[in-house]
Amino acid sequence: MKISAAIVTLNEERNIARAIGSLGFADEIVVVDSGSTDRTREIAAGLGARVIEEPWRGYAAQKNFAAECAVNDWVLSLDADEEVTGELATEIKAITPQVNGYDMPRLARYRGRWIRHSGWYPDRKVRLYDRRRGAWKGEYVHESVRIEGPAGRLNGDLLHYTCDSLSEHLRTLDRYTTLAAKGVKPGGMGRLLFDPPWTFFRSYIIQRGFLDGFEGLAIAWMAALYTFLKYAKAR
Repeated sequence: MKISAAIVTLNEERNIARAIGSLGFADEIVVVDSGSTDRTREIAAGLGARVIEEPWRGYAAQKNFAAECAVNDWVLSLDADEEVTGELATEIKAITPQVNGYDMPRLARYRGRWIRHSGWYPDRKVRLYDRRRGAWKGEYVHESVRIEGPAGRLNGDLLHYTCDSLSEHLRTLDRYTTLAAKGVKPGGMGRLLFDPPWTFFRSYIIQRGFLDGFEGLAIAWMAALYTFLKYAKAR
């Protein structure tokens, strides 16, 4: 099975080499860049990727465009801040497709710590799929691959390098809540009053975020703030 790896980028010079370096098993690597002002394109091209410049279309549309640019029908879609582990790469190389796509667990690193609770793991995502039977869906944020028929399951982790600091997390949260607000109904004051504390309780207690130490506490508070800002901006 021939596989094209597809990555969309914007100012990812600190991440792109790590992502591409984990894709030695891929038959080609396509990087679709939406106007980076740093060395992202130069680094990607130097590592053997085919770099295409394309204005930003939105998360799902940009990733679908990257898949369309691939030579092969089987596409592994990767974010620039992600990395394929050796275990996952071995599984992918051994696949004889019986389904139209495969999901895999994603393990996130937050402020230098791997997060195994807080609702962040295993966070399974379909990332390897036959583009003839699947595509990215999602109008604003939280886009995902939808495939026709059942998905297979891989066990190796896809690593996700998230925020290195609380400041970075806050900047990301502000950007994403602005986008998320476009796709939700504002609702009444009850959502602003009760949904954020429930979100904190679910992340920190039900999903055992307390086992992730200080980072688990920070994630729970940020999740609550995300919920509040999403509905507040929608209003």
